[in-house]
Amino acid sequence: MTPQSELRLLPWSGPDGKPCYLSTDDSGGYMSRLADNIEAVQLGMASDLVDQVSAVLGERDAGPEHVRRMLTELTGALRDVLRVANSRGHLLAVSERQS
Repeated sequence: MTPQSELRLLPWSGPDGKPCYLSTDDSGGYMSRLADNIEAVQLGMASDLVDQVSAVLGERDAGPEHVRRMLTELTGALRDVLRVANSRGHLLAVSERQS
């Protein structure tokens, strides 16, 4: 098992919205691969959403409800991207300490 300081923040929340962590020495294990895949999907969706929001902002006739929906989706995507960044930043710091 990894020490407490080396837990991986997973790209999903628990039932109460609390962060989930993975404790494993196997970066190629099932849960690690699943987390990697979900992070990749989240980042891809965020990238697509940026394009969609840019298009909506360029429309003069975009109604407030459309803009509000896009901002809501963008907020969720940004939350996911920040979680991925925090998780990967922590993994990099751990990797540098082990080198």
